[in-house]
Amino acid sequence: MEDQKTILVVDDTPENIDVLVGILKQFYKVKAAPSGEKALKSAGKKPPDLILLDIMMPEMDGYQVLEQLKTDPVTVNIPVVFVTGMSDNADQEKGMAMGAKGYLTKPVDPQKVLELAQKILS
Repeated sequence: MEDQKTILVVDDTPENIDVLVGILKQFYKVKAAPSGEKALKSAGKKPPDLILLDIMMPEMDGYQVLEQLKTDPVTVNIPVVFVTGMSDNADQEKGMAMGAKGYLTKPVDPQKVLELAQKILS
């Protein structure tokens, strides 16, 4: 059997982490990080197969996290999907231009989360 893929969920709100973990845990190994800094440390130690990343976080926002992921040879190829309450097209375009592979708006649709994860990880 193929090794289970790992998804790192990054969000400063525990309830949002719980929702995403609840959706994904049946199909994937899910790790969580409550801040951008912790996400970078986790991804650098044992790179996940996919990162679901909140944009609006204190201290280091999702754009800054993505920028650092893309400059590190260990994490540069990890696909990142933004999961955010920001639904403006400009935000989405900025994230995609920086290298994000997708964009989900909160509250998340469980079916869309699973479809996007499956599409990226297959």
